Amino acid sequence: MRQFFRRTAFLLTFWRSIPQIFRFYRIKEIKLSTKLLYTGALFGYLFLPYDLIPDFIIGLGLVDDVLVIGFLLDRMIRITKAHDKKIKA
Repeated sequence: MRQFFRRTAFLLTFWRSIPQIFRFYRIKEIKLSTKLLYTGALFGYLFLPYDLIPDFIIGLGLVDDVLVIGFLLDRMIRITKAHDKKIKA
């Protein structure tokens, strides 16, 4: 349950993370396949009609979208931060 609230809080303050997401795509050391995987997963989950919980179930249908998208964006930011730590070390 803590993860749900953390990811929800992340999505509410998502605007602060936009520069890091752009940086994720600009870093040359991150493999192209990793970038394509995350991009494909994001757009695939947003635009394909398949969900973990169908959207017609009121309330719960959108919760899984928030969790999955939040998870993917969080992972992208963590990869970027890990890369920045390697450079500083």
